[in-house]
Parts: sequence; C-alpha cells; structure tokens
Amino acid sequence: MTAPAPTRRSGRWIAHWDPEDEGFWQATGERIARRNLWFSVLSEHIGFSVWTLWSVLVLFMGPEYGLTPADKFLLTSMVTLVGAVVRVPYTFAVAVFGGRNWTVVSAALLLVPAVAAFVVTEPGTSISTFLLVGLLTGIGGGNFASSMTNINAFFPLRRKGWALGLNAGGGNIGVPVVQLVALAVIGAGGGPRLLLGIYIPLIVVAAVLAALYMDNLAAVSNDTGAAKDAAKDAHTWIMSVLYVGTFGSFIGYSFAFGQVLTNQFGRSPLQAAYLTFIGPLLGSLVRPVGGWLADRHGGARITLWNYVGMAAATAVLIVAGMHGSLPLFVAAFVVLFMLSGLGNGSAFKMLPGIFQAKALAAGLSGEAAVAHGRRLSGAAMGLVGAVGALGGVGINLAFRQSFLTHGSGTGAFVAFLAFYAVCSVITWAVYLRRPAGRMPLTAVAPQARERLSHAEV
Repeated sequence: MTAPAPTRRSGRWIAHWDPEDEGFWQATGERIARRNLWFSVLSEHIGFSVWTLWSVLVLFMGPEYGLTPADKFLLTSMVTLVGAVVRVPYTFAVAVFGGRNWTVVSAALLLVPAVAAFVVTEPGTSISTFLLVGLLTGIGGGNFASSMTNINAFFPLRRKGWALGLNAGGGNIGVPVVQLVALAVIGAGGGPRLLLGIYIPLIVVAAVLAALYMDNLAAVSNDTGAAKDAAKDAHTWIMSVLYVGTFGSFIGYSFAFGQVLTNQFGRSPLQAAYLTFIGPLLGSLVRPVGGWLADRHGGARITLWNYVGMAAATAVLIVAGMHGSLPLFVAAFVVLFMLSGLGNGSAFKMLPGIFQAKALAAGLSGEAAVAHGRRLSGAAMGLVGAVGALGGVGINLAFRQSFLTHGSGTGAFVAFLAFYAVCSVITWAVYLRRPAGRMPLTAVAPQARERLSHAEV
C-alpha cells in the first residue's frame, strides 16, 4: 500500500506528516525533511555567528576603548544571558507561528543587533551602550531553540540523533566561522565594522531562503501546550542540568577563550584570534558524531563517559595554567571543546528516547507512544537549550571573578571540574544504574524493545 503524500495547505503548510511510516518516509518524507534541515542549519548558523559576535569584537577593543578585562567578561556574560532567556519564547514561537514562518522572522530580526553594533562600535562609546547593544545581540541565541524544536518534528525517532546533531552542529559552527572571519579582518588591518558589513547581507540571504524553501507542520502548530507539559516533567530539568555542562561549556568557552589567552598568557588580539576558532570548530564538527554514537550505544552511556573526559581535560587545564604552559593549555582546551560538542549531541539524543520510553512504560503503544514522545521532546528541547545556555553565563562570570580575585582563570577551572563530576554522578544515578525492584527508564515492555532499539537513552 502506497503511503499518502504530505497534504499541503496554503502558505507552505503541511497538514499530514508521519515520518515513522516507512513508506511515507521513503516516498516523500525524507526529501522534504532534509530540505528543511539544510535551510534550518543556515539560519541557525547565522544566528550563532551574530550571537557570538562579541567574542571577537572585544578583541578589537584596545586601550582606546577604555574597557577593563572585567568589563569585557561582563559584556559577554550579558550577551550569553539574553541568548539563553530568549530560547524559551522562541520554543513557543514554533507552535504559534509555524517552523518555516518563525525561521523567516527570527532570521530577519538578526538585522537589528547587527546594524546597531555597526553603528556604535568605536572608541568613546560607553560601557552601558555596549551592554545595551550586546543585549540585543543575544537574540541570535534563540534561533537554536526554535530550530531544534522544528527539525525534531520532521524526522523519525531512529534518525533524530543524526538529524538533531547535524542541525545543532551546523548552527554551532557559526561560532568558529565568525572567529575565522574576524581573524581575516584583523590580519588585513580591518576594523569591526568591516566584520559586521560582511554579516548583514548574509542575514538577508538566510531569511529569504527560509521563506522560499522551508515548510510549516500543522501537527506542531496545533499544540501550544506541549512546552507546559514538558516543564512539568522532572526529566526536562534533569537534562537541563546535564546540558548546562555540555552546551553551557561550549558557548561559555567560545566567548571566553580569546579573553583568557590575552589576559592570562599575554597574547595579542591577532595571536589570540589564530587560536580561538580551533576549539569551537572541532566542537561543532563532532556534535553530529555525538548524536551518531548515542544512536548506536545509548545517549546516557556516551554522556557519562564524555563527562569523565571533560573532568580530566579540565584537570589538565588547571595544571597547565599553574605552570604557564601555553601549548598544553591550548591542547587541553581544544580537547575540552571537542568533548563539549560530543556531549551536546549525545544529551539531545537522550530526550526523544526518554519521553517515548516513558510513554511505553505508561501503557501507550504504536503511533500514540511515538506522537507523545515527539510532542514532549520537541518542547523540552527548547527549555533544555535555554537552561543549558545559562551555563555560558556562569562560565563568563566565573572567569570574571577568578581574574579579579586571582589574576588568572585557575579558580574558575576548579569550579568547572567539580560541576563536571556532579554531572557524571547525575547521569549514572538517573539513567544508567539498575536498582533492585525498580524498572530503569530504558527498560520497556518486550514488544516495544525493537521499536526503541535506536532510541535508548
């Protein structure tokens, strides 16, 4: 029997969408899902670049700007904070407006902070003005939440790890790309306005392409209460803590790495720019690998060992900082970036499996269990992403305080090491241990095991 094709309404709306139906997926679903994925990646990529503009703009700000290292860490902290907070309304926006429609709007909104930064970035501008424009720039961080919620609905459970990892990784790579562009601009003797002038037309291109080639799913837009239901589930908040350690580390270090190199190791802005992009680039590229490994071996297992590795890399950073070894410091930081990227992919893969496993354990079956898992995991991704991004705020504030108190980042790294240890314990205790008399979350009815063979948390 031939699977029905997607039913369309006006304005690029798809009324019928069933990616778990193999016939539907092979006939038309995969092609449409992939097309939406690629243009979602482009918009999210530009959003990350705009969000992290200040990680490189501060490198342009020499003594003539009158900003202290503490001022710069405060500025990047505020940018990160807004990027985290706006992820919550951006998650709801997909259900209210449709994934394609909101992608167009959210991409176009990036023009506001980009143009504002173009106008004010010059010596003599007050720190309060920079903070205000930085707050506007934070809206770029919201694109991730809406993009992940939207793409989650397009793909079947067995492909979510790969699709979500690719979507997030393609977005995350906007961080090293803007840093590479800044390196080229600094190397050519250009200023911050040249960097911003490159990105303003790219924002327009991303918005136009989303309008032309993406789709809205009626099933997603019809359910505006999913985020509220996800917020009531304890696993949403447990996973939020774990995501603080992975994505919070990635985005926090992306903002702070260059400043640590200039303040602790005396690197010039150009010397720092030569190094800062390496970690975010590799961390972004390996994010889909984290999703793929989670598809094969279970998200919780990969996440646990990933946190063990992050703790080890942080310990090396502490030693390197205390001995003033720049090569060891950079090498360990790059490894930490890569592990944060792997952990991002594996942690997000856990969400669909968690909610579908709970549905099966509660007695749902077949399409009802799939729909329940898809509904709650899509909403939870926005909330988890928002809380996770707050980790970046904590990292920048921790560095600010560490430099004010000790003149180096060592104190901050000690705190990060302790947090990674806590995340390791949480992952093991909640998602991996098998206490007697209690059914673990990954254990479901025998008839459901085959269906969940690729969804184990």
